[in-house]
Amino acid sequence: MKIILFGPPGAGKGTQAKKIVDHYNIPHLSTGNIFRYNIKNETELGKKVKSIMDAGKLVPDETVVELVVDELQNDKYDNGYILDGFPRTVPQAKALDQFLAENSTSIDTFITLTVPEEELVQRILSRGEGRSDDTPEKVRTRLEVYRNETEPVLNYYKEKGMVTEVDGVGTIDEIFERIKEVLDKI
Repeated sequence: MKIILFGPPGAGKGTQAKKIVDHYNIPHLSTGNIFRYNIKNETELGKKVKSIMDAGKLVPDETVVELVVDELQNDKYDNGYILDGFPRTVPQAKALDQFLAENSTSIDTFITLTVPEEELVQRILSRGEGRSDDTPEKVRTRLEVYRNETEPVLNYYKEKGMVTEVDGVGTIDEIFERIKEVLDKI
């Protein structure tokens, strides 16, 4: 089962991805987690990514694609995975499609979590990750960047007939039940 879990910052992708991993026993590839690991360990990539994220911007496509493609070549992803935080741009989506085609595979489903903007802002401000861009102004900047640069990915996959929208409002378990209804049909 190869899944893309999609949605704006604060939609609950990471939380739901963990539940999917536990329930379906597939690995989770989160660019955010990889970036946070590198930032925490002050690697060259971490320093580069931190300065970009501190400005409320997205990491360049080439850097993200290289990271994900390299990671997906690990044997642990052979029987499926969940992508969270990738692809974030149409060029990333096209690069992913090219990589998958070259490896004679494809994504099984694209799930997007839909959440009203005010709820997103409150979730991000209350989650306590300690990110330097977790202020109301920076959160709105991130949501604007999402709308301009990332939301077109949703349209790209809609054109391919792969998108399932899941209501991302409710308890964690309620949202997960909605996701399971989608995944159990694969």
